[in-house]
Parts: sequence; structure tokens; C-alpha cells
Amino acid sequence: MKRLFAAIGALALAATVASAQDYNAGIETFNAGATALETNKTEALNAFMSALAQFQACEEAEAAEMVAKCKEVIPSTILSIAKEQINGAEYDTAVETLAKAEAVAKEYGNEDVAAEAAGLVPNVFMRKGSSLIKAKDFANAIPALKKVTELTPEDGQAYLLLGQATMQTGNLDGAIEALKKAAELGQEAKTTKLIANCFLKKGQGLFKAGKNAEAIAALEESNTYVESANAYKLIAAAQTKSGKSADAINTYKKYLEVDPNAKDAVDVMFTIAATAQKAGDKATAKEYYQKLDGTKYAEQAKAQLKTL
Repeated sequence: MKRLFAAIGALALAATVASAQDYNAGIETFNAGATALETNKTEALNAFMSALAQFQACEEAEAAEMVAKCKEVIPSTILSIAKEQINGAEYDTAVETLAKAEAVAKEYGNEDVAAEAAGLVPNVFMRKGSSLIKAKDFANAIPALKKVTELTPEDGQAYLLLGQATMQTGNLDGAIEALKKAAELGQEAKTTKLIANCFLKKGQGLFKAGKNAEAIAALEESNTYVESANAYKLIAAAQTKSGKSADAINTYKKYLEVDPNAKDAVDVMFTIAATAQKAGDKATAKEYYQKLDGTKYAEQAKAQLKTL
């Protein structure tokens, strides 16, 4: 019986010694991780993870304190690695690391780190989208910026950039939708001209496709944002093709009001006169033929005035 008690005592002593050795080894590993933080955070993280396992295997009362310390420093280290990746433009990797930081932080009860990691994700996608726009890679910028709008739907700047990138890909309706949302969220000053330009381009495309009524609607919408001589000129051309001569004449007049020094001003005046003459509006035809005195259309205008 004495031998049995002696054997049990020896085993207990051996376990105590082993546990103490594990604790001391854990301290050395933890300290190595702390030292590596300045130069290699990945190496530091691996050390902290190893130290955590070592402390969890110990029976010393002090080990519980070190377990808590490891669980405090590990999420912060992962977050710090993610920040380095963001600064290094490793955006996709950074998103994965942030997700890991958030998950580990929640597991260890560190809500502050979890919240910070989650809050950085939209910023990463915004940086990625912005960098792709600068590189003129608009097609790949769009998914990144859409992710920002999903995560932070009140971010007007994200919608503005999304609209700009979408516009560059030729998706004018998609661009208009994003830009209007940006305007709702405080970016109106930056979106007004862009939206007008989208409707102008849309009108140009519809006009070329022979869809005059739709072209006129788009171009008139453009003018509600920013009044444009080009829009009025296209509207007048579409109205002429649609047989709406009187409307076309008024729109050409508006074109000259908006841009009286237009390079083609005399061409437009001749068009007004000829269109009015064809439509039977003699008064307008005479008025504009008379304005062509001294221009390249002077002789033609004199001849038409005699006819009238």
C-alpha cells in the first residue's frame, strides 16, 4: 500500500513539474511573439496562438491569466495584419483577414476589435473601387463599389463613384440610378452635371437609332439638370424628323439663346428660315433670312426673300 501511495505521489509530482515546464515554455513563446510584433506580425500571431495552446494545457493558476492575455492580443494582432494589408493595397486578402479578426474577436469576447474589424470592410471595398477607377478598370470597380453601398447604404460618395464607373461602361440607365441616389444622399452638387450628361448621351444614342420621341424625352430631361445648347440642337433635329416643324423652329431659337456665339449659329439661322419657309411660316422665314445678310448664306437668303 505504501508503494502504491508513493507511486501516486511520484506521478503527481511529475505532472506538477511538467505543468510548470509548459507554463514557462508558454511564457517564452508569448514573449517571442511580443518581440516579433515590431517586425513580423504574422510570426507574432503564430507565437501567440502557440502560447495560448500551451497555457491552456497548464494547471497553474497563473496560466488562466495568460490565457486571457493571449485571447486579448490575438484578435488585435489579426486586425493589425489586416491594416497592413489595406495599406499595401492587398484589398481582397484584407477583407478575408478582417473577417477572421471579427470572428476570433467575437469568440474571445472582444467586442471592440470585432466592431472595428467589421467597420473597416466598407472602407476596403471603397479603396479598391477608387483605385480601379484611377486605373480606368471601370468594370471591376463596379462590384467593389456596389459592395460598399450594400454595407453602408447611406454613403453618398460610394453611389457617386458607382455612377461614374457605370457611366464609363456605357450603362447610362444604371449610372443615372446610382447618381440620383448619390444626389439624395448629399452629393447633388457633384451629380447634377453628370446626370445631365448621361441623359444627353442617352438622347444621342436614341436619335442615332431613329427613336425620335424617346430621344426628345431624354434630351429634355437632360436640360432639367443642366441647360445645354447641344441638347436643344438634337431635340430640334429629332422634332424636324418627326414632322414637328413649329416645335423645331422654337427649339432652334432656344439653341441660339443658350449659345448665341455658337460656331454654327449662321447655319442654324438658315435652318430656321428654310424650315419656316417649308412650313408656310413666312414671317419667321423672312425674319431669319434677313439676319443672314453678310454671311455665307447671303445670296441664298436674298433669293429666298424674293421668292417669298
